[in-house]
Amino acid sequence: MGFSDRGYYRFDNQYRPRSDWTAVITLIIANVAVWVLNLVGGRNFSINELFALRGDLPQHLLEAWKLISYGFAHDARTPWHLAFNMLALFFFGRAIEQILGRAEFYRFFLSAIVIAGLAWVLSVNLFAGGIPADRTYLIGASGGVMAVLAVFVWYFPRQEVLIWGIIPVPAWLLGVLYFFSDVQGAAQGSGSVAHVAHLGGAAFGLLYAWRGWNLSGLSDLGGRLRQMRRRFKVVRPDDDEGPRSPHNATDASLQDQVDAILEKISRSGEGSLTAEERDTLTRASRRFKGRSQ
Repeated sequence: MGFSDRGYYRFDNQYRPRSDWTAVITLIIANVAVWVLNLVGGRNFSINELFALRGDLPQHLLEAWKLISYGFAHDARTPWHLAFNMLALFFFGRAIEQILGRAEFYRFFLSAIVIAGLAWVLSVNLFAGGIPADRTYLIGASGGVMAVLAVFVWYFPRQEVLIWGIIPVPAWLLGVLYFFSDVQGAAQGSGSVAHVAHLGGAAFGLLYAWRGWNLSGLSDLGGRLRQMRRRFKVVRPDDDEGPRSPHNATDASLQDQVDAILEKISRSGEGSLTAEERDTLTRASRRFKGRSQ
């Protein structure tokens, strides 16, 4: 897989990234580092073999972590697989990171890697064409890069892109060309390019942009689990503190929710709040204001 047939676009000044350390640069460095380490390890220690996603993943669920690791491994026989993916990530990802923010871009890109990997695993188990799933492996960041490209096309459909650095086309047309190219490749089921992973990543990117998703909840799973545990806590009448009235119990539960939301604001900013969390803050403000009067 790769972006050997992908285009490169001229980055306008209005979309020029800030000079601070970005998620895009960090991801590129991580991919390059893995490629170099794999090259140095050679046959003695192959990181690609360790990181590669297996086609028979359903029979090896303990290796589910490879749904992310495969996206940082690239073909060690040639630098072009890595180069084309990282160039596409650099050119298209910077504008998207400015829109999403660094933390959300990490969440989006890694989620795209997982979705693309799952789409590929599903395809090799249902439509393998006679090839055993346990003999198929997937590496490369193409699924995540295709998701980034899909979001770029959504936000900047008329941005001029240069295919091979020569032929100017609007971004929306480039997206259409990629789509039909991958559909054709997936239908033929030939070659070493994981077209289904490309399509899975692109589909996720389009849905993400279209629905206006925010994945900040993924980084707050621990807080949500603790909150759920508090909600299901059993209170016995003979506890040392004695029985609590329904009124006080409701206030305590609401205060716990407010504390969790305020902690989220301090960590990720007010923009990361969901509509439900904003409603909770409004409801708490009204209730506690009424108590103080």
